[in-house]
Parts: sequence; C-alpha cells; structure tokens
Amino acid sequence: MTTTEDIETGTEELLAERDGPLLTITLNRPERLNAISGPMLSAFSRVLDEANQNPDIRVVILTGAGRGFCSGLDLVENAPREGVERRPAQFKLIDLAASPPMALYKMDKPVICALNGAAAGYGMDLALLCDIRIASEHGKFAAVVTKRNVVPESGGTWLLPRLIGYGKAAETFLRGLTVGAEESLALGLVNKVVPADELMATARQWAHELAQNSPASVQVTKRMMRLGEHQTFEAAVDHLMVHLRALMQMEDFKEGVHAFLDQRPPHFEGR
Repeated sequence: MTTTEDIETGTEELLAERDGPLLTITLNRPERLNAISGPMLSAFSRVLDEANQNPDIRVVILTGAGRGFCSGLDLVENAPREGVERRPAQFKLIDLAASPPMALYKMDKPVICALNGAAAGYGMDLALLCDIRIASEHGKFAAVVTKRNVVPESGGTWLLPRLIGYGKAAETFLRGLTVGAEESLALGLVNKVVPADELMATARQWAHELAQNSPASVQVTKRMMRLGEHQTFEAAVDHLMVHLRALMQMEDFKEGVHAFLDQRPPHFEGR
C-alpha cells in the first residue's frame, strides 16, 4: 500500500502530489480559472523535468482546481499598465527551452490530462500536449484566440491539425469555437468522457494501468511516436530496432517472458 507525499513546488499556485509511481500536478488558482502566473511557469517546468528524471515516477496526471482546467496565461497580470511609460524593448531571441510546453513535449513519461473544465489559450495547448485526455462532462476546449487578438502561442497550431486534421483545426481556430466534451470525444480530442465525480478516479485507474507496464517500453514507445512524426517509415523502423535490442537485454524483458509463460501479471522494476 502506497502513501501520498506532497512535493514542494515553491508556490501554492501549483500543487504536486506523489502517490507511488503516480505524480498528480494540479494548477491551483481556481479564483482565476487557473490562469498561469509567472511563479507557476518556472515551478511547472521544474516539476515536470524532475518527474521525467525520477525513475520511481512512471505516470503524470495533470488537472486543475475548481471549475476550470486552465484559462491560459494571466493576461491581466501581464497586461501593460495604463499611465506607465513603456520603453521600446531591445531585440532578444525567445528561448522556450525551459518552458512548460517544451517540457511537456519532451516528456518521456506518459502524461494524462484530467480535463475538469475549460481549457483556453495556453491551457488548451497544455492539454493537447498530454498523451491521453480524459474529460468530465464539464471539460471543453475554448479555441477563442481570434476573438482576443492573440495566437495559440504554445504549439496549438502545430498540435491541433495533427490531432483532428487541418480542415477541422482551421474551422475551430479561425471561427474561434468552443468545443464541448462530447464533441471533443467525437473529434478524437479526448479519449473518454466521464461524470465529474468520476474524473480523478478514472484518471488514476488509467495511470495505474500504465504504471504496471514496462517503464522502459512505455517511454521508448512514446518517444518513438513523437519522433515518428518527422521520420520516414524506413527510418522509424530502423530506429525502433536499435531500441528493441537494448530492451531485450534488460531484466524486465526476462520478467515479461516469464510472466507470459507463467500466465501471471508481470512485475517490472525498470532495469
């Protein structure tokens, strides 16, 4: 039996709780529909990076507190103040290497989004970057950037067409649509829709199922799916064979074979 452990994030606006092989990250600004503040950005990236490096963590669940998942970057906090003179900014290349979207994209550990409410702007991009999305009946994607004079700055224009096709993505973004849970399920934006009071239990159940599988196999498979978007079929198969040879040298491969022959569930230790 595992016990839960709160992980220090450096800010109460981002909560992290470890439960055995699972890490649940909760965006915790419910009064602002979990709009992302400055302190949340650095804490979020750090927690994701540490989870990706921790061999004892096998699956991450991402959700929001209250009735919203994430309303995006905090535009009020970062908006120009009236009456404050703004000097012309010096040119500087943007470096997103340490940003939460890049950390999510590069994660080898599987990430499940428990979509408890609306995901808009930056929040929608974060949800789309997760590997699996389970929504409550209140979950929805608010692709309203064209109604705010902004863009899906954290990868939305790259992610959405790959998930639902160019035509539907164009319709969604350019019309500024809000897509509810059932329509998201029909489009393939979410994997499952459940009642709100079953959302976290379902996400944890799926996470535990993933955590019981070979961590090395899960992580390699996820990485190869990500890299495969840019590879030819021939290159992908060649790359997979290199990983397969390494996996077959592991103790977990022997355990998988023995478990199959013994007709019992395998017990993988990640070695």
